[in-house]
Amino acid sequence: MKVQGFRVISLLSLCAILLSACVQTVPKDALTFTPESLKNRQLQTKRFETGNERKLLSAGAQVLQDMGFTIEESEMKLGAIVGSKDADATNAGQVAGAILIAALGGGSVPIDDKQKIRVSVVTKPTSGKTTNLRVTFQRIVWNTNGQVSRLEFVNDEEIYKGFFDKLSKSVFLTANEI
Repeated sequence: MKVQGFRVISLLSLCAILLSACVQTVPKDALTFTPESLKNRQLQTKRFETGNERKLLSAGAQVLQDMGFTIEESEMKLGAIVGSKDADATNAGQVAGAILIAALGGGSVPIDDKQKIRVSVVTKPTSGKTTNLRVTFQRIVWNTNGQVSRLEFVNDEEIYKGFFDKLSKSVFLTANEI
């Protein structure tokens, strides 16, 4: 009886050791900020001279819709908007490469086909009559096999500058009731 109990305990201990060996740990640098992340945050954030978060979010939603985005979620109390739009992701260089590989007998090579561009807008009231607004753009690209080939944040300065220019004009027009 004691031998059988010892075997059960040994087997359970062995299982526990094997299972604990399978546990993944978070990489040490996964939760650290890089100088690039601070630069991106500055690119993605702008302070507006208004304490009216609701009007700022409403103007943001209108700008996104003007840019072709569909608003998927909106939570005014939390100061958040999420939207997306679909676009073609075909790249002429990839197509030419795929044709060349196929001509050389390499078979079919998947190429980028379609993409979804996601956007999130978050507001945060600051001291008194100012509100910070942060916008982030992300794109998900699917290839011709229907697989996700890329998932990346968009860090193009021109995109953020264009968004904030349009938003500033919208906020101005709304504030002056034009």
